[in-house]
Parts: sequence; C-alpha cells; structure tokens
Amino acid sequence: MDAFLAASDNARSAHFFTPAPEPPAATPEKGLAAGVLKQAAHDLRRFRTAAKGVKRELYLDACGWITANDFSWPYSFVNVCKLLELSPEVVRAEIFADASSGLLDYWTRRAGRLSGKLRASFVRVFESCRNPEAAEADQLASSI
Repeated sequence: MDAFLAASDNARSAHFFTPAPEPPAATPEKGLAAGVLKQAAHDLRRFRTAAKGVKRELYLDACGWITANDFSWPYSFVNVCKLLELSPEVVRAEIFADASSGLLDYWTRRAGRLSGKLRASFVRVFESCRNPEAAEADQLASSI
C-alpha cells in the first residue's frame, strides 16, 4: 500500500511539475559569430588609447569591421548581427559607448546587465515553483 501511495505521489508530482524552459542550444555558427563580435568589442575597448604598433592595428581593424556595411563575406559585422538576430545600429551604438567609457562606467553597466539577467532568472524559477495552495489562499484573502 505504501509503495502504491508513493508511486501515485511521484506520478502526481511529475504530472503537475513543469520544469522551467531552457533556452535553445546555440548552433556552432552562432557561437562563432558571438565570439567574433565579443572579440571586436574587446579589441575596441582595450586598444582605444594605443598610438602605434600592433595594438593600434587591432583597434583600427575592429573599428573598421564594426563600421563597415559589408554584406559580401559571411562574418562581416552586418551578417554577424543578422545571424544573431540583433540590430547592427543598436549593437554599434552599444559597442562604441562601451569602448569610450572608462573602466568604472563599463563595469557598472556590465554589472547592471548581469543583475538584470540574474533577477529575471530568479523570477522565472520561483514563478514555476510557486505553491498553488498559497496562491489560492492569497486570492481568497484579497477577495475578502
């Protein structure tokens, strides 16, 4: 009898529990495109004060790649944005804003984005795990 009740409890909980949706796995092409975009943003930010040499070349290459409206090769900036379903104009504005800001502004903005994503993740997890009996009690209490 206990085994039957345990099995029915497991079946009941499995029936009502729906795991939080997972984001779809990125394709290798999207992973490479995101890596190229991140590297260009990194080079633009890191080498913006370089005056000569290889560091200046890296900065100019990144700047040229980001500002080009070239569709002719698969990993041009515009095609990378298209593959990642991003607006090239918005991405350009964000990258240049990050590159021109100081380290404190950059890390503050980055921490703000991270905290927003973390908060959204917590909300999604806790909404999926809410106690249905407590929700009914809250509804009854608010209707009284």
